[in-house]
Amino acid sequence: DEGSSKGSGGLKTANQIKVRHILCEKYGKASYKRRAMRQVMEAMALLKENKRFDEMRCLRPSDVNDDDHDYAGSLGWMQRGSMVKPFQDAAFELRPSTCAAPIYTDPPVKSKFGYHIIMVEDRK
Repeated sequence: DEGSSKGSGGLKTANQIKVRHILCEKYGKASYKRRAMRQVMEAMALLKENKRFDEMRCLRPSDVNDDDHDYAGSLGWMQRGSMVKPFQDAAFELRPSTCAAPIYTDPPVKSKFGYHIIMVEDRK
């Protein structure tokens, strides 16, 4: 399964990565946390069925007044130290890949923001 293989062996040390993620936010209520976990696992299943990474979405609860959805957005170039630790640790272990054939974090990464499926597009 190419999507779930991190394969960090042989990666050169990088100080910056061009990163994308699918974020399913957990918010405060326990029901939102359960929903976020369910949604991120559904997104993971779709990725394993070869859905493009940049076409993925995790819907937000309807009573949260914000954007309609979380999506596999590009965060652009990120430097070490600019991300929350669990996200950064996982992201810097990934080999670069493309949205059409992503290598991503499996299992999803939990941070204070929610559950992330992360892929790296480039390193420098």
